[in-house]
Amino acid sequence: MSPVNNDPSNDAAEGRNRPLTRREIRARERFLETQNQEVLPPPVPVHFEPVAVPKPQPAYVPDYASAAPDAGIHATDFHDDGVLNETAPSHAAPSHGETVQPDEDVRQHDASHDDLLQHADTVQPDVEHYDVVHPDIVEHDALHDDSVHSYDVAHGDEFHELQAHADGFEHHDSQFDFEVHHEHDAHDLMAAATPVPKVPSKKVRRRRRLLALLLTLTVFVAAVAVGAQFLKPLLGMDKVSDYPGPGTGSVTITVAPGSGPKLVATNLQSQHVIADADSFVAAFTAAGGELSPGDFTFKTEMKNSDAVNVLLGKDSSKVMYFALSAGLRIGESLDAISKGSGIPLSELKALSDSPAQFGIPAPAKNLEGFLAPGEYRFPLGTPAKDILQKLVTATTDELKAQGVTDPAKQYQAITVASIVQAEGGQADYGNVAGAIYNRLKPGNTETNGLIQSDATVTYGLGTKTFHLTDAQKADKSNPYNTYANVGLPVGPIGSPGKTAIDAAAKPTANNYLYWVTINLDTKETKFSSTLAEHLKYVDQYNAWCAANAGRCV
Repeated sequence: MSPVNNDPSNDAAEGRNRPLTRREIRARERFLETQNQEVLPPPVPVHFEPVAVPKPQPAYVPDYASAAPDAGIHATDFHDDGVLNETAPSHAAPSHGETVQPDEDVRQHDASHDDLLQHADTVQPDVEHYDVVHPDIVEHDALHDDSVHSYDVAHGDEFHELQAHADGFEHHDSQFDFEVHHEHDAHDLMAAATPVPKVPSKKVRRRRRLLALLLTLTVFVAAVAVGAQFLKPLLGMDKVSDYPGPGTGSVTITVAPGSGPKLVATNLQSQHVIADADSFVAAFTAAGGELSPGDFTFKTEMKNSDAVNVLLGKDSSKVMYFALSAGLRIGESLDAISKGSGIPLSELKALSDSPAQFGIPAPAKNLEGFLAPGEYRFPLGTPAKDILQKLVTATTDELKAQGVTDPAKQYQAITVASIVQAEGGQADYGNVAGAIYNRLKPGNTETNGLIQSDATVTYGLGTKTFHLTDAQKADKSNPYNTYANVGLPVGPIGSPGKTAIDAAAKPTANNYLYWVTINLDTKETKFSSTLAEHLKYVDQYNAWCAANAGRCV
């Protein structure tokens, strides 16, 4: 820009009496655009609380721009956005010295401009307006183009009108832009304030699923383990079936006559000799042995097989062992004891012939019938009297268990039991005992109090035969001859077992008077109430003997 244009005198001399050229109009337009762009405030930050903003102040116009443009330029020559319409017809400039009156369009423009400014103040009171021209802008305008000149004061009104019109549009546009940006910024702030869930990646989700699976599996395994530990005692799964052996210490267990393997096994388990009673019974049954009464020495925590061997006498080198069968006579029993214990037979016989020292009633002459059958084991060096006392006590304990406590009645029951043991099969013990007591009843005219047992006669004879002669049956000198002597024999004829003792203590009620075993192998016995019926069964017995030669001798 030429420096001469900065001289106000030049403006007054040259520019007061001529209209604006198109170049000057464009320069003015650029000036107005530059002024409005420079003075617009920066965007107001959006806050959630309203900010009080002062009302806009009137725009400051520099002195050198106070001259109004030529009257030849009208508001209608501009577009709505303030740009000059080059195709608009030019207007004649008023002559110098005339008063310029704005035409109707200009007055209407002024009214609309005032309404626009009032509308801007009303609608957007919080928008700040900066209309004061910065000194740098004035300097920039002065240097912008050499064709820009100062204007006469006479054109000042039109200039302000044009400037106000442009300012109205610029403020309106700025207000619109601010409202758009304000709404956009508020939307961004609201979006930023709303938490957006973060979606994990596929790798993270896969890792989480694997971790959840492992955790579930761990919980399941732990639950199964805890449940198993809880259920083991209820199901018996925590029991040890067998000790590894060989065991330690010494434990003495007494096996009473008639005791079963299960009872003995329970006793052994309670003394910690074996681990489990059921597994021990299975091992004992598999061994095929028979349980015998007596005292047995065990170790604690033995193997089942070792404990079975103790009961079966397979370790006889460490104990005294012997076995007594049911039905043995006193001589046979003492001989077996002697052989098993090493005690002289004479010593044993001398003790047996003094039954009172063992608590046997006076009618007894020896320990016949009181030496309980079974297998016995005694520690080495056990006295003979202790051994015999052990056997006698087992018999009297069984009688007491059946309710027979009186010594005289005990002796009678043992005598009946010994006959039952010799005469019948085990399944018929109750009926045989009942028939014997029927024969002993007073007023019995069928048998007249005679028991008529072959076993008693042969015992008195000191023989074992199934055939007796008539002379032998008629011999009253034999105290055990129940064919010739009324009532029971003078004493037992052998050692009855537990089943026979129980039958004698509690016989089966019946009306039988006779019985005969028709088969010696099966011990089948026939019962009858009359002699005629009995003789028929005797014929069956003879037929069996004829078919089995040598068995009935």
